[in-house]
Amino acid sequence: MHRKWFRGLLAVLLLGASAASAMGTAESSVEFRDLWVRATVPGQPVAGAYGAIKSGTRLALVAVTSPVARRCEIHQMKTEGGMMRMRAVKELPMGAGKVVELAPGGLHLMLLDLDKPLTAGATVPFTFTFRRKSGDTFQQTVTAVVRDAGPEH
Repeated sequence: MHRKWFRGLLAVLLLGASAASAMGTAESSVEFRDLWVRATVPGQPVAGAYGAIKSGTRLALVAVTSPVARRCEIHQMKTEGGMMRMRAVKELPMGAGKVVELAPGGLHLMLLDLDKPLTAGATVPFTFTFRRKSGDTFQQTVTAVVRDAGPEH
């Protein structure tokens, strides 16, 4: 009788551990919406990337890489003293359930030292590195579409 009880308890504990592990994995996922990169002209060494990012838990975006550029940076555009200024941001805090908009004239990604021009219709892979509240990091790879965009975008 004790063996059956022990096996039942063990099954419940293992099932609970499995569910907790699955929840931890689900918390690590981040949603990306409408991620796109502005097309470039020959000789243009930089491009901007835009879209929306949402996480179910509190995280910080700490790094972005792409094989099409030597460097990717998170940038913030702000008006200071009547002038628009762009500055690199070390990390981008993300609140639980909050959407972070990456848009021209605000927060965005910069691809620096491009390997070649980016033409409309092409795709660009990105690897995003996030840091959890606990301090550990995880990565998520997504693909963005290159598109022509006028000044209004």
